[in-house]
Amino acid sequence: MNLSIVLIALMKGISTGEDDPALWQGLIELQGRIREYVAVIGLELVLNEAEGYAYLRQRATVPNEPELPRLVARRPLGYSVSLLLALLRKKLAEFDAGSGESRLILSTEQITDMARLFLADTGNEAKLMDRIESDIKRIVEIGFLRKLHGSEDRFEVRRILKAFVDAQWLGEFERRLAEYKEKAGALESA
Repeated sequence: MNLSIVLIALMKGISTGEDDPALWQGLIELQGRIREYVAVIGLELVLNEAEGYAYLRQRATVPNEPELPRLVARRPLGYSVSLLLALLRKKLAEFDAGSGESRLILSTEQITDMARLFLADTGNEAKLMDRIESDIKRIVEIGFLRKLHGSEDRFEVRRILKAFVDAQWLGEFERRLAEYKEKAGALESA
């Protein structure tokens, strides 16, 4: 496999062994060269062979070295998308603990039921469904859900979610929720 092809795929986003086995094999074989190449531009390769995914992320700042401009964009997520990611991560952890299966498959209805408890009741069911479906599309675009072939409303929760939504991310999300709740309480009492 050509190094350029693998690097370009990584720079476009997440690579998985499932999506392109030939590319994945090239990535495994060339990982040393890839790590050297991307280190020059301030990136690092995150490769989880067991879970079958790889991506590039900004390297942590090293003391006494100049800070490089950010190359990998951060994607701001709204409350409802963040909430859905946290709920999907929790569901994946429960699935891993209690199931021998390797793929967690959820329907739109199951995802909606998980989120409904935490989203404000607007009294308009159609509006709530549209909002959740929009959030699901955003999560598919990011790469944490994959629509199953031949199905419009069934999704696989991708394992890479575990790398992005970790204990630190969940802790930060909890902190922001507490701040949000505190501000909402202050507005109600004003």
